[in-house]
Amino acid sequence: MTGLRLPLALEAGLDLPEAARIAVFAPRIDTDLTALPQELCHVITGFKPDYDYFAGLGYACNTAPEGRYGAALICLPRAKDAARDLIAQACAVTDGPIIVDGQKTDGIESALKGCRKRLDGVSAPVIKAHGKLFWFPSSPLMDDWKFNEPGEIEGGYATAPGVFSADGIDDGSRALVEALPSGLGAHVVDLGAGWGYLSAEVLATHPNIERLDLIEANHAALTCARLNVTDPRARLHWDDALRWQPDALADIVIMNPPFHTGRDADPALGRAFVAAAAALLKPTGQLWMVANRHLPYEPTLAGLFAESREVSGDTRFKILHARRPARAKR
Repeated sequence: MTGLRLPLALEAGLDLPEAARIAVFAPRIDTDLTALPQELCHVITGFKPDYDYFAGLGYACNTAPEGRYGAALICLPRAKDAARDLIAQACAVTDGPIIVDGQKTDGIESALKGCRKRLDGVSAPVIKAHGKLFWFPSSPLMDDWKFNEPGEIEGGYATAPGVFSADGIDDGSRALVEALPSGLGAHVVDLGAGWGYLSAEVLATHPNIERLDLIEANHAALTCARLNVTDPRARLHWDDALRWQPDALADIVIMNPPFHTGRDADPALGRAFVAAAAALLKPTGQLWMVANRHLPYEPTLAGLFAESREVSGDTRFKILHARRPARAKR
């Protein structure tokens, strides 16, 4: 963990410039930054719950770098392309050391090997708590790791490294679109919308929709959604799907909820999405969702809606439909 490895690195010879700003890329809520002076840290994250957490602690936050920095700390994400992009971003705006920290399951060994192949001056790693931390002088030799523009996949959709289903349309989302009835209500919410596949398809095939709210916590995914969902009926929101509050209750919620916290499956996250959806709906509202076959959402649906059932599915996915939510508070 960063909070354990960073103090050891400072003892082992990591030298931070005095009174210089420190860019902290992609820290998560459980990242301990107390080894660094808070007043010098600039947290850079596109994940809204993490952004709100560090802003609430008093850190300066933004979704992108601003100006120059004396050092940079990268909290390595799991996606290899996204990790490389952050390293390249850090090198482009930093005059001092680039510090890379991550767990073995995040790909820290691959990042260390990749940096050593390209650069001189990469430190020996600090190894602690199933992870590693290393550092090196900022270098323009990492420029080609930078991700410049959203890539295009099947259907002409734009995606980016690190977002869900970046390499192609998710099969579960496609199955949900195919299962939706022809007469959706006037006000639809796409909860945890990713790069916008569900929203784009629903708006293209349901002319009766008057308004669609697209909620996504990942700023990179939302940036892609702005390219993919250009229908004027859409309203895009960078927000935590579990906290977002509408100005009017919806007729329909559609969603393919996440079910991972880090690397491990966490059905509680999907259940929280179900509860959030119930709270967004009118008394006559409906939820349409897709889930992996093994995830136990049926008891939660039965507790929060008057009616719920499986509409269709296969060995991998199930399409679930629920109607008439209870007015449970989030």
